[in-house]
Amino acid sequence: MDMQTDRHRIYAHLLQCFRASGQDNHEERWQWLAAAHIVGQFDFRLHLHSHAAMLGFALASGDWREASGQLLRLALVPIGHLTRRLPAGNTGRATVSAFRPMPLEAAMRQRIAAARHSVRVAGNHAR
Repeated sequence: MDMQTDRHRIYAHLLQCFRASGQDNHEERWQWLAAAHIVGQFDFRLHLHSHAAMLGFALASGDWREASGQLLRLALVPIGHLTRRLPAGNTGRATVSAFRPMPLEAAMRQRIAAARHSVRVAGNHAR
């Protein structure tokens, strides 16, 4: 599996986990979206999609502050990709600076690694 395909599958897996987590607590659901953002932020389409998903969740949750932050981030995505100034590890939430690189916390690193493992296992079973 090439790196771009791998990234897309991991991203899709994380979004599926978000959708499947409908009864989980609110912050846990945000963690799935943040993980998807981290995985997809260096791919223009995935980056835009991650912020659109975050906007949708913020609106569905009635979180107007987060929704307005996501609208701003949607506008910043093209600029970030054109200037190649994307803050690695940034969770994409309105609660953090859109310009600040962030170290991956252990829990986030584990969440992404588990998604990567699930995608690879599924890929091996498909062969």
